[in-house]
Amino acid sequence: MASTFFTQTSLPSKSFNNSLNTHFVPSFKLPVSLSLKPRATVLKRLSLRAGLIEPDGGRLVDLRVAEPERELKKKEAALLPKVKLSKIDVQWVHVLSEGWASPLTGFMRESEFLQTLHFNCLRLDDGSFVNMSVPIVLAIDDSQKERIGESNSVALFDPDDNLIAILTDIEIYKHHKEERIARTWGTTAPGLPYVDQTITDAGNWLIGGDLKVIEPIKYHDGLDRFRLSPAELREEFERRNADAVFAFQLRNPVHNGHALLMTDTRRRLLEMGYKNPILLLHPLGGYTKADDVPLSWRMKQHEKVLEDGVLDPETTVVSIFPSPMHYAGPTEVQWHAKARINAGANFYIVGRDPAGMGHPVEKRDLYDADHGKKVLSMAPGLERLNILPFKVAAYDKTQGKMAFFDPSRAQDFLFISGTKMRTLAKNKENPPDGFMCPSGWKVLVDYYDSLTPSDSGRIAEAVPA
Repeated sequence: MASTFFTQTSLPSKSFNNSLNTHFVPSFKLPVSLSLKPRATVLKRLSLRAGLIEPDGGRLVDLRVAEPERELKKKEAALLPKVKLSKIDVQWVHVLSEGWASPLTGFMRESEFLQTLHFNCLRLDDGSFVNMSVPIVLAIDDSQKERIGESNSVALFDPDDNLIAILTDIEIYKHHKEERIARTWGTTAPGLPYVDQTITDAGNWLIGGDLKVIEPIKYHDGLDRFRLSPAELREEFERRNADAVFAFQLRNPVHNGHALLMTDTRRRLLEMGYKNPILLLHPLGGYTKADDVPLSWRMKQHEKVLEDGVLDPETTVVSIFPSPMHYAGPTEVQWHAKARINAGANFYIVGRDPAGMGHPVEKRDLYDADHGKKVLSMAPGLERLNILPFKVAAYDKTQGKMAFFDPSRAQDFLFISGTKMRTLAKNKENPPDGFMCPSGWKVLVDYYDSLTPSDSGRIAEAVPA
C-alpha cells in the first residue's frame, strides 16, 4: 500500500521565501470583516526560492540514541530511578524524539512550561522566537518524586515495563493544574477529554529534562510504515522534487468536500507559479476522544480515497502525525501548524473551528469558529508559514456533488455535519451520491457496525492509537 502513496515525480524544486511579513497567501482571501494589524494587513509580492522550509531553530532535533550506544544506555538506565509512563506520555516521547517539537530536546522544564502557557512561544538563545502553544510535560506524583531524590537522571518505562528512554539533567517543579488547564483551554469546565485523561488524576509535580530515547517508538499495529518522521517526510518531498508542501490536518474521515478543498488548493498553487506542490495528508494518530473514528479505520478510509482517485496518489503523501489531541481550539491549532513546519510544510490549510469541540457542559461550541484561522495569522513564531483558510464546501443538490458554497443560491446546498454523517453511517444509510466515494463510505459503515453500543446508547470507547 505504501507504493500507492509514494509515486515518483520529477519537477524542479522551489519554496516560499522565509522573509514574508504575512501568513496569508494573496490568492486565499478571508472575509473583508477580518482586520489584522499590523502584520497581516499588508500583502507583499511573494517570491520563490529553492529548498524546503527550515525547521524551527534551524535544525531538526533527533533524540533517538544511535544503535551502537543503546546497550550502554540500557546499562546506565538500570541504575536510575524508574518513572512509568502512560500511553499518552509515550506518544509525547514519540513526538519529541523525532523532532516534531523542535527545538525542544525533551519534556519541558519550568521556564519552557511558563513561556508556553503565557506567551505561546519560546525564546531561543539568539533572541528569536519559535511558536510553542501546548505544554509537553511529564507529571509525577509525590512518591515518585521522593524515589528520585537527588538523582540527576531517571529511566522512563512504557505501560508494559519496557525501557524506552532516559531523561537527563532533570528539573522537578510544581504542577499547577488549574493554571495549566485555564491557560490551555480557556476554561476549567469539567468534562474536557484530554484533561480527564491526563491532568485531573496526574501527579502534583512536573519533571523536565533532556530525552535520550533508547528504543524508537513503535506501535506494531500494522500502521508503523505510515508514521514517517519529519526527516523522512523531508526526504520524501525532496525525492518528489516538491516546490511547495501544503499540509492538511484531520482527525475524521475524508469526504469529497475535503478532497475538493485539497485539489483546489493545489490548483491555486499551480496558478501562483509552483510546478509541483505536494499535499501532506496528515491524520492525527495520537489520543482522540471516544466518539472520534479510531486511527486504524480512518487509515482504511483514506486508503480507499486514494485508490478511487478522489485524491491523486502522485501528488499526495499520506502519513500519521503522532501527537495526542487536546481539543484546545485556537491554542492547539498553533501546535498543529508549528509541527508541520518541522516536517517541511510551508503552507497550512485551516478550516472552521480547528481543534475545536462542543462545550463539555453547555449546548454550544467551546470556541468561536473563526478564531483559529485569525489566531494563526497573528501567532508569533509562525511568520514563515503561509496560512490557507478553508473555503466552505457543501453538497450542491443541483450538481449532485460537493461544491464551494454559493450564498446567492443557498437553497441549493445541503450541509452534512459530522454528527449527521455519523448518524447515517451508524444506521447503514447512504449519504447523497457524491458526498464520499462509495468504498470509503463502506469503511465508515463497517466501523460503526463493528461497535457494540453501551447501555447508555453511547458509542463504545475507542482505544487510543
